[in-house]
Amino acid sequence: MTPLLADKRELIRSLTVIPVAAIALANIIGTGVFVKARVMTCNVGSPGMVLSVWLVAGLLTLCGALVYAELGAMMPKPGGEFHFLSAAFGKRVAFIYGWTRSIALGASAAALANLFVVFLNDLTGGTLPPTAVKLLPLLIIGFSVGLNLLSTRSNGHTTTALTALKIALVLFVAIGAFILADGNWGNFALAGAAGTCEGVPESAKLGIRGFGAAMLGALWGYNGWATIAAMGGEIKDPARTVPRALIGGTLTVMALYLIINAAYFYVLTPLEVASVSKSSSVAFEAATRFLGPGVAALMSAGLMISAYGTLHTTMLAGPRIPFALAHAGYLPSSLARISANGVPAVAVVLVGLWSMVLSASGTFDILTDMYIFVLWIFFGLNGCALIILRARQPDADRPYRVWGYPYVPVIFILVTLYLLVNTLMATPTRALAGVGLIIIGLPIYEYFSRREVKAAR
Repeated sequence: MTPLLADKRELIRSLTVIPVAAIALANIIGTGVFVKARVMTCNVGSPGMVLSVWLVAGLLTLCGALVYAELGAMMPKPGGEFHFLSAAFGKRVAFIYGWTRSIALGASAAALANLFVVFLNDLTGGTLPPTAVKLLPLLIIGFSVGLNLLSTRSNGHTTTALTALKIALVLFVAIGAFILADGNWGNFALAGAAGTCEGVPESAKLGIRGFGAAMLGALWGYNGWATIAAMGGEIKDPARTVPRALIGGTLTVMALYLIINAAYFYVLTPLEVASVSKSSSVAFEAATRFLGPGVAALMSAGLMISAYGTLHTTMLAGPRIPFALAHAGYLPSSLARISANGVPAVAVVLVGLWSMVLSASGTFDILTDMYIFVLWIFFGLNGCALIILRARQPDADRPYRVWGYPYVPVIFILVTLYLLVNTLMATPTRALAGVGLIIIGLPIYEYFSRREVKAAR
């Protein structure tokens, strides 16, 4: 059942390759790259191994990007993965993806808004009153909702500007370290596993377990590359734009991550990196070496921009998922309405309100932890969807075909299975809670599917 809309408006294909790549980059580059080196050094012990983990994780992320490039170019529709999974596994699986993703969107946005306020509080020297700390995340979410009610084209420009600032922050720390700091290339021959390693369990140090733990951290740092699939209905010339943006964006992030992590170890010994406090960041400690203690304000401002940039793209791409479900008849039809600006305004506002509720209640951390496990389930299913659709629809129009097929999607699927098993063993409660989130969606699917059957009679 496709709902009858109140008007004939459609989403506008206005995004070109640069803003599309910017959406991916803004969603990937959060705060992980500024803090993960500490834990990863404790996990694997040496700078060379840390850089190797970032490289391997980047190549695995590229495998996923290649898979999504073929599927996104083949089915450039709003909601992206909802349509990929529907074509391969049927509407029930596609709905469950859309349901869990829609619920988790609010948790992600709330977490990012609260992180923005944390950095703002750092910038002001911890002077924000408790009431402001609670209310400001709601205002930040509201501000992002307001911007995302503007045209997709204008939000593409906004995202490009925010992404440029994020990249500038990464390059500032990296290039500044190499040019201004009194570094030492000899640091790369040293080890750091004997550092303080605050909060890192002994079971996650060195060996296979340490490498696996470091891989999880690095892959989380790369997380967000699949975001642009949801924007498929608003991308101009998707057959060329989607593959270029996904592949180009992933390669750009890989280069940035390798450069900045190399800069950390050029300025700091591995022992110093591993001994950085959990309340600080490796990027801050490295920047202090060439800018002095006054760098705190600059880093806080940069991290505020980074957090908001990810929030903005979450509020930009995320509402396209409930929009796609509503357009297919599996959520209230009002969510499928398109404003005069050509955006799914009702879906944007609803996701914003849901984010505010989670932020005010403080429950967003619980949902975020639950969703990590579910996220990787759907990543793996999309990899399987590519193989299934190649077999089931061999003659379908595929403007882009995955390089290295079938090895690339198979590698991606196997790595996903590894991450799922590892997560289930390491944090079984969170993983099973994520499965519970899926189960909750099943009766909702049955309700809307029965409505569809009745409407068809």
